[in-house]
Amino acid sequence: MRGPSASQAGPDGGSGVSRTLRRTVRLRRILGNETYSALALALATVAALVWANIGTSYETLWSTPVGFGIGDFSFSLPLSDWVDEGLMAFFFLMVGLDVRRELTLGELRTKERAILPVAAAVGGLLAPALIFLLITSGEDYAHAWGSVISTDTAFALGMLALLGPRNAPRLRIFLLALAVVDDIGALSVIAVFYTDDLNVWALGLGVLGLIGVWALQKAHVWRVTPYAVLGVYTWACFYACGVHATLAGVLIALLMPVYPPRRRDVALATRFFRLFRQAPQPDMARSVRAVVSYTVPLNQRLSSVLPPYVNYLVVPLFALANAGVALSPESLGTAFASKLTWGVVLGLVLGKFLGITLAASGVLKLVPSSRLPGLDLPRIAGAAALSGMGFTISLLVVGLAIDAEDVADQARVGVLLASVVALVLAWLAFRLGDRLRPLPPPAGTHLNRAVDPGTDHIRGDAEAPATLVVYAAMDLAYRHDTAEALAEVRRMFGDRLRVVLRHHTTSDRAMTAALALEAAGAQDRFWQLHDALTRIRHEIDTDSVREAAEHAGVDVPTFEERISRQEDRARVDDDNVDLQDAETGSAPVVYVNGTRFDGPLNSLALAGGIRRALAEPSTATEGPEG
Repeated sequence: MRGPSASQAGPDGGSGVSRTLRRTVRLRRILGNETYSALALALATVAALVWANIGTSYETLWSTPVGFGIGDFSFSLPLSDWVDEGLMAFFFLMVGLDVRRELTLGELRTKERAILPVAAAVGGLLAPALIFLLITSGEDYAHAWGSVISTDTAFALGMLALLGPRNAPRLRIFLLALAVVDDIGALSVIAVFYTDDLNVWALGLGVLGLIGVWALQKAHVWRVTPYAVLGVYTWACFYACGVHATLAGVLIALLMPVYPPRRRDVALATRFFRLFRQAPQPDMARSVRAVVSYTVPLNQRLSSVLPPYVNYLVVPLFALANAGVALSPESLGTAFASKLTWGVVLGLVLGKFLGITLAASGVLKLVPSSRLPGLDLPRIAGAAALSGMGFTISLLVVGLAIDAEDVADQARVGVLLASVVALVLAWLAFRLGDRLRPLPPPAGTHLNRAVDPGTDHIRGDAEAPATLVVYAAMDLAYRHDTAEALAEVRRMFGDRLRVVLRHHTTSDRAMTAALALEAAGAQDRFWQLHDALTRIRHEIDTDSVREAAEHAGVDVPTFEERISRQEDRARVDDDNVDLQDAETGSAPVVYVNGTRFDGPLNSLALAGGIRRALAEPSTATEGPEG
């Protein structure tokens, strides 16, 4: 049977499979857009409000019992409970995966990177609860203070993408890390303060399920099915013990294996793919799929699969089931006259804004290393305002803390109103920040992070009047051409020039080389390995990196272990963020005394740019101080 004809081939010469793959990638990019997921949640909320105010079908549907029976055993829950305690377990599973990944590989991994979002999150937990308690003091519903401490991550990130500055990519990282700590606090509050009638025996059985998940991780079990079976069992135990069953999701996620992809696993997958290419048989195809799945830790696999379902199905369904409030003139009058409503509104909006902004302000003053481009106080204030969009967990806590439905509706009105007010406040904060303290020009025009002798890799006199900051990957273009030009201008200017190399990785191969340089830098051999790599006249691979490390005098076993653990991934990613919105492609990017050099990257042109910078020292900059 013949393959596809030319007329059937895609524009790249491939078959229709290529078009299908491109469409799949495009669809995933759309589904991964945070603004679209926030819009889906908003539409579901509006639908719930409209539906709840038309007839009685809203209450009838969500109170309908749904269950199953086997012999004499039967189990049934109202449809709304299936959403709140069943489907929402997947939401909390996704939250838990984010928490575990941030603690292990992300912004919360090191004290230096974690101190700003952690301090801001703590302020954003304490201040809202305090304001709520001050307003509702002495009322029966004062124990609903947990409804004002959480941030709706989907709403906040989606609105940040819509309202936030385009040239402050670190602001999103800050808000995400803050939301992770926020979620940890909110989930802890739910577990401790909103659990009644605890069944110790059922809880003990649930703990056994968690121990089973931990044992699977320790045994390096990588398939999903065993975890799923134990997950359902643990969820049922938590439901039976009286603890909100969704907590099972986050606890299971915290036990899921997470680690950087290991080189030996990738090498194994490569080996199996080569065997399949030599003899493409169905059994070998299954083996390739299995081995490729094995190379990606379960945390990362689930984090890739779950978000579209959670963001476009689970969370909108939750909003549809919980945001339906009867908005008659009488109910609105009661709500606006209620301390509960205003406790929720002011707790979420004012509490989050003040708590996060003041805590972050203290850290920025006391810890200079926390000051990064785009993470100044005006931008943090905008993110703090967005954090007042509590919504998902706020509505969940309202249902747990308040039994009387008419009183709970007052709190729900407060949650909905707070989200709108927080959105307006965030818009004002961002616009005022742009007017009073505008950010530097878009990334790529000027260096947006000053040279730091404590962390940057500097070659030459640290006090030299001229500075070249180079963002580059150790690819062929840099190693063969740019590195040679840099060496020549260093010889020309001597002690008057210092060169700073930062990473600009756009491929897995470039990331590996960057991690190798950082691993050598941990042994004070950064530039020695750099020079050894520039002498390689072919594509860099594992063997050539090892050989270059030996020539550079690096302790190779320690070096390779550091690369395999990707200990320096955050450092490399931080350099990449500098050029995130600069549309630079993969070519090296050079700054001369803080201004991007636009000429050809040869020694003659670079020397001219350096001479001009030396002739005008008063106008030279090295980037903002943050």
